[in-house]
Amino acid sequence: MQRRNFLKNSTKGTAGLLATPLLASCSDSKKEKTIAGEQPILKPIVICTWDFHNASAKAWEVLEKGGNALDAVEQGVMIEEADTENQTVGFGGRPDRDGKVTLDACIMDKDGNCGAVLCMQNIAHPISVARKVMEETPHVMLAGKGAEQFAYEQGFVKTNLLTEKSKKEWVEWQKTSQYEPIINIENHDTIGMLAIDANGDISGACTTSGMAYKMSGRVGDSPIIGAGLFVDNEVGGATATGVGEEVVRTVGSFLIVELMRQGKSPQEACKEGVKRIIAKNKDKQDFQIGFIAINKKGETGGYCIQPGFTYRTYSKEGHANNPSDSFIKT
Repeated sequence: MQRRNFLKNSTKGTAGLLATPLLASCSDSKKEKTIAGEQPILKPIVICTWDFHNASAKAWEVLEKGGNALDAVEQGVMIEEADTENQTVGFGGRPDRDGKVTLDACIMDKDGNCGAVLCMQNIAHPISVARKVMEETPHVMLAGKGAEQFAYEQGFVKTNLLTEKSKKEWVEWQKTSQYEPIINIENHDTIGMLAIDANGDISGACTTSGMAYKMSGRVGDSPIIGAGLFVDNEVGGATATGVGEEVVRTVGSFLIVELMRQGKSPQEACKEGVKRIIAKNKDKQDFQIGFIAINKKGETGGYCIQPGFTYRTYSKEGHANNPSDSFIKT
């Protein structure tokens, strides 16, 4: 029940007694109490896949200054897109088997608006192009050359994304051309990020260069709304990392949000999301999937198939790298 309705329906005498403590509870801008006995909402807060501490720190910087969740997740993941030492995201990402770096990203705001770019070349910040798709076009997704051309029209600069380091590794890979993603090694470690701002609004972003040495044109779950990322401002949000094909098959992030809608905690929902994938791969468990989620209260959770996945959280309670529980224990 909303506080205003509670006061309205109370007697005048009772309202007078309760007004002072109720109003005083609003003085902490970081928390918002709802019904008596419930845990206070933790806000603002940011959560992201893996130990991307610089990205989560940037997002927190935006939130701490009163910025909105959408700006926070965009600016947060841009840190990794620009980091040439991170060979799984953005500039410096490992190429496909033809030697071309192709990037995927999507973004989603508190109102359910979303935008994505798929298999885009020559643009260093696909997350920002995805936001432009959301805000400047009637579409949700743009792919390939169309996405690249749109980026130029929006003022983005053409950039050679293949660094010398990634090129040398690709040349070496061509000697065997074996394609076998290595669990928890930077081959497909997407950054997905979720944030709740001081207003209690949720947004999310997800960006990747995809699997190293993938087939030309391959797109995983990361830019697919509902698979790699999903946000419902009434419930929470979820995002994924790992072998994207398996996340797509279960519409993983949407599933987790719906499980939270039904009353599961973020941790319980992530665990169920992984179990759904395991159920479809009874004879194959030599791959990694990791989910993270946040609900409207600011509660977080993460779960994965293989040990080794971690996720970052940043709030007024601190900046932490959290080891994820896993389906396979050793």
